[in-house]
Amino acid sequence: MTTTGTSGTPEQATKPPMGERIMAEVKDWLKFLAWAFPLWFGFTTVVYAAFMIPSESMVPTLQVGDRIAVSKWAYGYSRHSLPFDIGRLLPASQTRLFSNDPERGDIVVFVHPRDGRVMIKRLTGMPGDLVEVREGRLLINGALVERTAPERIARSDNRGIVEEVTRWTEILPGGLAHTIHEFGDDFDLDTYGPTRIPAGQFLMMGDNRDNSRDGRDPTMGLVPFENFIGRADTVIWTTRFCQAEPGLDCGQQRLWRSLAPQPVQGE
Repeated sequence: MTTTGTSGTPEQATKPPMGERIMAEVKDWLKFLAWAFPLWFGFTTVVYAAFMIPSESMVPTLQVGDRIAVSKWAYGYSRHSLPFDIGRLLPASQTRLFSNDPERGDIVVFVHPRDGRVMIKRLTGMPGDLVEVREGRLLINGALVERTAPERIARSDNRGIVEEVTRWTEILPGGLAHTIHEFGDDFDLDTYGPTRIPAGQFLMMGDNRDNSRDGRDPTMGLVPFENFIGRADTVIWTTRFCQAEPGLDCGQQRLWRSLAPQPVQGE
């Protein structure tokens, strides 16, 4: 049996024109963004934000390409907590909402006090500390900061160039340990201070000591608490993995790794 007087399938007969379908899709996306964007904006302002590491100043703790989760609530909120750098449009203020004190050894994301770039370094000098660096060795309040387990290694940097460094475990006052790299003891920033850290300001240093323009450099100097964005808590994932080769160090595991400094055994 055949039918006459119709053409095509029922689906084709009732399908709206292409233009209407495109407009309906656009409207659906706009509705989605209308509620999703405020949720995202609130989450990245108040809870966590993701940042990518662009340089080697925090090697070996952080590598180029690491994507990190930064806790916004760790220190409370300033104008720099807002995404897209829109906080810079607001007047400068030393006020932080729900302020919490940072701790020595924290890895801090902050706004450079002079040129406005977003930076990441380790909090090394606290308010009231007398900090000094002599021939690459860190002194805090007159005491030499302890180091253990020196190891000479070869590694490939983010450009693929093999370099030799000395890896140390540095133990900050309070007994928290982290790993640092040094090329030698006669580089530009291997001499610093002594500097007394004033109230409300902090000294930041990179773990890659001879490849970090940090608070020892007068072009940065000390960082006011107002400029803190948050505390780096976790390496979520990375865009770069080094190729394991004989004799070359390949760095630490790069996925979902805590960045909290570790207590020294026996402390």
